[in-house]
Amino acid sequence: INRRSTSVSRYFLLLVTMINFILLVSRQGKTRLSKWFVQMTAKEKTRAVRELTATVLSRPPKMCNFIEWQDKKVIYKRYASLFFVACVDKNDNELIVLEQIHLFVEVLDRYFGNVCELDIIFNFHKAYYILDELFIGGHLQETSKVEVLRICAAMDEMMDESKEEGVTPGRATGSKSAR
Repeated sequence: INRRSTSVSRYFLLLVTMINFILLVSRQGKTRLSKWFVQMTAKEKTRAVRELTATVLSRPPKMCNFIEWQDKKVIYKRYASLFFVACVDKNDNELIVLEQIHLFVEVLDRYFGNVCELDIIFNFHKAYYILDELFIGGHLQETSKVEVLRICAAMDEMMDESKEEGVTPGRATGSKSAR
């Protein structure tokens, strides 16, 4: 085996880390955002959220941010009053996932200007949009904060223009004819 090809293949494996799901949970145990990248029934999702919320909230702050759960690994990090929780396969690199969580938080922070739980509650659709710009199918797709923020600003501009024109997104417009 060529030593160079082995290091390249290890590097490639690091890049293909797939997140199964992401949760944002408040200190009170309320789920503020959840994104599922794998097929699970509603019952399985509910059970997973309940188990992981209880586990994460009960851990002391100085404890490791990695948990072995079922045949997976759970990586979490607390930012202010929110816990950002990601579940990955047991062979995936925890530190890469921790960096991906941090990237998501940094983009949210720049977009909202020091993001807080209320920003997520009242603008959940924007938080989902940012998450969707960063991750596709559980894989990190965009690493540039500037690019994600540029795309979000363009989307906000389009939404503002459609509001000014009286167009509700998803609805057809047309003039009413006199009968």
